[in-house]
Amino acid sequence: MTGCSIKKIRKVFDKTTAVDDIEFDFHPGEVHGFIGPNGAGKTTTMRILATLDTPSSGDAFIMGYSIVENPREVRRRIGFVPDWFSGFENTTVHEYLDFFARAYELSGMERIVTVGEIEEFIGLVPLREKLVLELSRGMQQRVCLGRSLVNNPDVLLMDEPAANLDPRARIELRELVKALAAKDKAILISSHILSELSEMCNAVTIIDKGKILVSGKIEDIKTKLKPHKTISIRALCPQEELVKKLYETPKIKRLVELKKEVRFDFEGSDREVSETLAYLVERGIPVIEWHIIGENLEDIFMNITGNGGENGGKN
Repeated sequence: MTGCSIKKIRKVFDKTTAVDDIEFDFHPGEVHGFIGPNGAGKTTTMRILATLDTPSSGDAFIMGYSIVENPREVRRRIGFVPDWFSGFENTTVHEYLDFFARAYELSGMERIVTVGEIEEFIGLVPLREKLVLELSRGMQQRVCLGRSLVNNPDVLLMDEPAANLDPRARIELRELVKALAAKDKAILISSHILSELSEMCNAVTIIDKGKILVSGKIEDIKTKLKPHKTISIRALCPQEELVKKLYETPKIKRLVELKKEVRFDFEGSDREVSETLAYLVERGIPVIEWHIIGENLEDIFMNITGNGGENGGKN
């Protein structure tokens, strides 16, 4: 078994159910977004998968190993990037990474080569002799990512990695994540910053109040939520003339007139979309703009949860 498979994980704190029988999978080469408002259960799930906490019931299998029965084997195969960075005083970047390489029992030339390759890949070579606690938040996040790669993990767990990063650092983090996925890592990345995940993820799982609302490939979720297409059109003719012709066209639903465009839902195939455009042009409608409006992760999240608000404390 490759990647990670979560099987009915449940976590209860006193009388509060933080995670409620959740199930989903993610696979090598995939960047899987774990989405939900604060308090949804994301961090609790991440800590359980990282073997820092145990589930009240259920299990998860990472590269075939149970987090409950074989946590030591799981730790050898994961890298964990928490939502906070904890460095050591008077420790340089190189010393920090070297320390964790030793903790994973790397020695001699293997340790030297491994740390050097990570510093090169993450872009830390110019910072090798800098103290980790004096680095910017973005650079500390790079060091944290580097630390998680010391054992060459098959699965990478990243909890809110873009929080508090400036725009440049977020772009750099995004490119690093894509590069790691290209190396066939299975990556689970939690966040409530949906615009960041939309640039990285192949698939998503949306969680709210401890329950999974939807999970799967982004395009499949879009199709399931919205089986029709929404099309925007502008034409060099009076809008009422355009609207009249559109109403004569089959498969058009819910037409809305805006100031400079007309939008409508279309229930048909891509070929039928093309045929509809040709139909309008053939009948003298001077179309100057025609495009299908795609949904992003924010749209998906709002459609599923009905709100994008905060749920309170962090779980």
